[in-house]
Formats: sequence, C-alpha cells, structure tokens
Amino acid sequence: MIQAFFQHIAQLQQRSVELLAQQGFDQLLIGSGSLHTHFLDDTRYPFRPNPHFVQWAPFLTEHPNCWLLIKANQKPQLFYYTPTDFWHLTPALPTGEWTSAFDLQAYDNFADIASLLNGHNNALINEQNIQAEAAQVSHNPNAFIQALNFHRAIKTEWEQHCLRQANYLAVKGHRAAEAAFKAGKSEYQINQLYLSAIGHNECDMPYDNIVALNEHAAVLHYQFQERSAPAQDRTLLIDAGARFNGYAADITRTFTRQGSLFADLVRGLDDLQQQLCQQISAGSDFIALHEQMHLMIADLLNRFGIITANPEVQMELGLTRTFYPHGLGHLLGLQVHDVGGWQQDEAGTLLTPPEEHPFLRLTRTLQSGYVITIEPGVYFIPQLLNELRNSPNSQHINWALVEQLLPYGGIRIEDNLCVQDSGSENYTRDGFARL
Repeated sequence: MIQAFFQHIAQLQQRSVELLAQQGFDQLLIGSGSLHTHFLDDTRYPFRPNPHFVQWAPFLTEHPNCWLLIKANQKPQLFYYTPTDFWHLTPALPTGEWTSAFDLQAYDNFADIASLLNGHNNALINEQNIQAEAAQVSHNPNAFIQALNFHRAIKTEWEQHCLRQANYLAVKGHRAAEAAFKAGKSEYQINQLYLSAIGHNECDMPYDNIVALNEHAAVLHYQFQERSAPAQDRTLLIDAGARFNGYAADITRTFTRQGSLFADLVRGLDDLQQQLCQQISAGSDFIALHEQMHLMIADLLNRFGIITANPEVQMELGLTRTFYPHGLGHLLGLQVHDVGGWQQDEAGTLLTPPEEHPFLRLTRTLQSGYVITIEPGVYFIPQLLNELRNSPNSQHINWALVEQLLPYGGIRIEDNLCVQDSGSENYTRDGFARL
C-alpha cells in the first residue's frame, strides 16, 4: 500500500497548495501537538496528536513537537523532534519507506523552524500559537481549516485501507468481549481482554470503551467499569474501536443470552440495521436515512408489542425518540466523530439537524469515499421512560412489557461503511466474516 500512501500525500499537497494560493498564504505549518501536565502535578496527560498532522504523517501518532512545513513546488518538510534528554528515550530518526515522501530533518530547537517562516505569510494549524518575530503568522485561520475539514470527508485509497484495517483489529476485540461476557466476567475484565485481543493499551484507543452490563446498557455513553461481575449477566453492550495508523474504528455490538424476548429484539434490530446498510450509496440523504430508521424501529416496537400505536402514529407523536434518542451515525476517520458532519461546502455553511432530531451528527448527502457509522439503537432509559409515562402518550405503551425489559438496558448495533457509487463496503461485517 506504500504507493497509495504516496498518492495520498500528493493529493494533500495539491489541495493545500491550492488553498494557500486562494487564501493568500505562502506556506502552511502544522504541529503534531505538545504534552500537557495535570493541574498541580508534574505528570502528563496521554498525548493526542493534532489530526491535521496525522493526516500527513500517520506513522507519528506518539511524537509530540514535530512539525510539517508545506509550500508549493517542494516536498513537504518534516521536522522530527530529537531532544537531548536522559530522562526519556529520544526516538531515532525514522527510516521507513514512507519517509521518502518528505524532506525529513531532525531538530531540537524550534528557532531553526521559526527562521524558515521569516518574510512569509504563514498559515499555522496548531493548538498553541508560536513566536516568530519576523514572520506573519495566522493561527488556525478559520476559512482555511473549514475548507480542509470539508474535504476530509472523502477518504483517499490510503485512508480507506487504514480504516478497513482498524475494523479488522476491532472485531477481534469484540469476539474476545463476547467470550468474556459468556464466561461471566466483569466490565473491567471484559475491557482488559478486549485491549489484549487487539494489542492496544488505553492510550492507543480512539475513544474510551463503553463496556456496559445489564442496566448500564441504557446509558448511552456509560463511562465506568465495575470491577465485580453482576450476580446475573443479562446484557453486554460494548462500544469499542481500534486505531490503525491514526485512523479509527467505532463498532458496537450487543450480546445477550438466547431464549428471551430481549434476545429476539436484538436479532430484530440487527436485521433492520443490515437492511438499512444495504440501501446506502452515493447520493443517499443521511437525514432521510435517519428518519427511515425511526420508522423501521417504530414497526419493530409495534411488532413486539412494546408500543401499541402503529408506526405512522408513533412518528407523528415522536414516540420512537424515547427508545432511540440519538443519531443514526457520523463521519469516521482520523477522529471517531470526524469533522464536517454538518458542513455543506468549503466555506463552512452548516445544515443543522431537524429540530426533532437534534443529536444527528451528519446532515450531508453521502458521496463516494465517505466512511460513516450506522448505529441504530433501542433502549430502556429510566429518565426518558418516566417523562413518557407522565405524558398523554403514556396510553400507547405496554408498561408491563417495558418493566420486563428494563433490566436488560438497551441495544446498539454499529457498523462502519465506506460509501461507494453503487452500494457500500461494510468494513465491520467483512471483518467479522474474516475471523
């Protein structure tokens, strides 16, 4: 895939140079980021690199204080930080084949880089501004970043490869988590076995894993991990990914014991999720897909006797939003919720979600090369159910059945898809099929 990486860099170079010319800049400086200490402490937060840097240098995700300088008619200059430091390991200058795409230089004094900015109009993308007395520096120019963010939605062949491989890693973790759930492990133990199965530590992960047993599966972004296993293990909802060269997988699966109504509900939602995935291709309106998923879930809830009203009445009254309160999915890439989901053009024009679906993260019409998540859910969330119970719409709910399903928490099924001109490639299902 090294040729795909070189083509990826060529595309980034062309786009950046065009934007520099359009917006009146001479060159672009991108920082990898820096380390930060905890409040009133000398220990540091885990390093999370600048995604704009990682798009160019995906092999340097653990390297703070590196810099890229991009200008027309020359190779990108990559400044690799090699400090004199006996407390920490100073990394050797990389020698992989990928480095031939750059003019690679070791440095330990930022003044050497700052001198290259003098006399130029520079765009800077970095968390902090820099000191360069004889240079004109525009720190995080909004119009420039908006244009980059808009184009990040369409993934190059190299980026698609990385996202595919991230999925192939993550599914191994999900299989290990399923086995751990069946063995009666705790949330903490399940998470540790997941990390071991994919060869990641906590810092490698694109986001904090959601490992939710039983009622915890009703908490959309459950943030804890119980050390003791529950007396009865009814449900495991695990939302967990992986990284490959800086690119993220974001997969959710729900496991339960067979032979229950809830198990039938899990299979029912999984079937609907696959049906919707089959309909996705370039030109699909994501808002319309989200609304279609609500209608499909309305039918599911009606068929299972949870809601007595027919699907059309449910949609009119907004009943499904109690059981499915989040969006259908989002863009995926260097960030798990990749940028530009509402953005309609280079200028940053936004299309916000419909008022009745405020949590939808993606409102763009899909194009070939988008990588997205499709993640419908059905949950039994006490807060939302109490609000519904105290409303006039309470009459449409089979509360006895809801009480029966409450201990299971909820269901989410999430796949990662690459949109194509005709149909899509489902990285997640393909990954499970390879196991």
